[in-house]
Amino acid sequence: MNPGRLFPAGIAGALLAAAFVATGGIGAAANASSPPDFGTSVHIFSPGMDQAAIQAELNAISTVQVHNEFGARRDAILFQPGTYGSSTNPLSFQVGYYTTVAGLGQSPGDVVINGEIEVLNSVCSGTGDQFGCVGLTNFWRSLSNLTLNVTRSSKTVYAPVPVDGETLGCVNSNELWAVSQAAPMRRVAINGGLLFLFDYCAPKQYTSGGFIADSRFSGVINATQQQFFARNSNLGFWSNAVWNQVFMGDTGAPAQSFPNPTYTTLATSSVIREGPYLYVDAAGKYNVFVPALQHNTSGPSWAAGPTPGMPISIEKFFVASPADSGATINAQLNRGQNLILTPGVYNLEQPIEVTRPDTVVLGLGMATLIPQHGAPAMDVHSNHGVLISGVIFEAGAHGTQALLQVGSGHEADPQASASDPSGLYDVFFRVGGAQAGKVETALVVNSDNVILDDIWAWRADHGNGVGWTVNTADTGVVVNGDNVSAYGLFVEHFQKYEAIWNGNGGTDVFFQNEMPYDVPNQNAWTEAAGIDGYAAFKVASNVTSFHGYGMGSYSFFNQGLDIFAERAFEVPDSLPAGSLQDLLTIFLDPAHGKGGIRHVINETGGASTIANHDVPVTVVSYP
Repeated sequence: MNPGRLFPAGIAGALLAAAFVATGGIGAAANASSPPDFGTSVHIFSPGMDQAAIQAELNAISTVQVHNEFGARRDAILFQPGTYGSSTNPLSFQVGYYTTVAGLGQSPGDVVINGEIEVLNSVCSGTGDQFGCVGLTNFWRSLSNLTLNVTRSSKTVYAPVPVDGETLGCVNSNELWAVSQAAPMRRVAINGGLLFLFDYCAPKQYTSGGFIADSRFSGVINATQQQFFARNSNLGFWSNAVWNQVFMGDTGAPAQSFPNPTYTTLATSSVIREGPYLYVDAAGKYNVFVPALQHNTSGPSWAAGPTPGMPISIEKFFVASPADSGATINAQLNRGQNLILTPGVYNLEQPIEVTRPDTVVLGLGMATLIPQHGAPAMDVHSNHGVLISGVIFEAGAHGTQALLQVGSGHEADPQASASDPSGLYDVFFRVGGAQAGKVETALVVNSDNVILDDIWAWRADHGNGVGWTVNTADTGVVVNGDNVSAYGLFVEHFQKYEAIWNGNGGTDVFFQNEMPYDVPNQNAWTEAAGIDGYAAFKVASNVTSFHGYGMGSYSFFNQGLDIFAERAFEVPDSLPAGSLQDLLTIFLDPAHGKGGIRHVINETGGASTIANHDVPVTVVSYP
């Protein structure tokens, strides 16, 4: 790594760089005399750098990562405050797998990029050009905390990421963000063009996203997104409903109109705490900003000034690398340090134990944690104020009861956690795909008042280590805590209930689900005698209060057999009237799918089968 890249240009920067070289490297807690070494997989750019050099490095990352769906490489791209690119020389690049792009300003306007930062259809069939490519599996990437002035001087020539010799790109004046799950956009302002959530350089293929928060646009063209969730943003406008589009606390959102079109719109976010993020202050020092808890909000947190909250100095963080053991990381946490996980794959011989309230765990470059000996990857013992952001939890071959456990479930004062809730932001779970893995439940939430903000739990349906008896996983998410709020909950392909909600007072705004594809026969997938399949989302029979908005479940049973689920949603009929709003099921792919879902919720709602494929079957309100 070139240490000089971490610092501003000039004499002061050179002195800081010299001090850094003299005082140590990664795997050591940051100290007052030097910023940390984030390692060679964190690429930090400053406005004073030669743009050709920046472009070359971005191109090199894209070349590797655009098609690297199950690779081990991880990259974080960080821009120090300032302006990059120009109207005549735009800075343009693609964001590939396991690549996170972020500005290092305190507010999005502190980093301005003239150019484009795009995701195109990149999973390709080899037909000779980009028209054989789709975006259904454009996962595991992010864009955050910057302003993008969409600028093109001619046809974009991207990094050399060709498909059979053809370079992707086309002439247009908009931002193309053709993503599916686990590809969030946060704290982004886009000027000079619209945000297109599909790649119109290629035929309009379905995408399966997605998540936007705390951002500002002049308009959003959805078109092919089967489902999407946006919250606390100024959208300008939004077009095309497709199947399930949910909005919470957005200005410029469509009016509530479910089921025709299928827009679910909540005027405000009743309780929200934005995710923590890395930034550089006016003195050139690194900090992590922790936004404050807010109630009944709409629009971006930074619309009228800086986001409310507080900074934590980088000195209070242990900067870990994949070479660090779980024991080393735990020793630093026990000293009172917070944790930054630099990009890479962490094979953990023991769980990361988070015991202190208000600990921040911040992942860079989709840092990935894999337990190796049957224990969880991370166990959060505190019930108060623990914030985890930007981490992939992946099941190991030995199996475990859970990949991430949040909270002890024994709160002496639940009101304390209400004013200081724990939160998970862009936290993703994977079972199979890169390798065979096994887990009972991916995420278990035991604390009260937790905020789940963009969660994707995925039992892999393709890749390596995939099969009904190979990547085994019962349930994606279990919520035991009371008053838990989930915003943007994606849970797919688990082998029993996909999500189980045992806590009272919970709220889920947006749920996306696909039932398991690979059920070998009906007997292998039966909830109880006389009840075929498993519900995708189960609210426990003892729960007296729960609210759900904009929740969908899809079926695609691909083994050539008529496999059925009796219902997609299973809840107590004793819930207050209207506790669940805007529910739907869909039968996918009549060419390869069989069976279906007989009811939307309990015994209410019609069947989704090959007879009404690709058409939402809806229930507007239940009970």
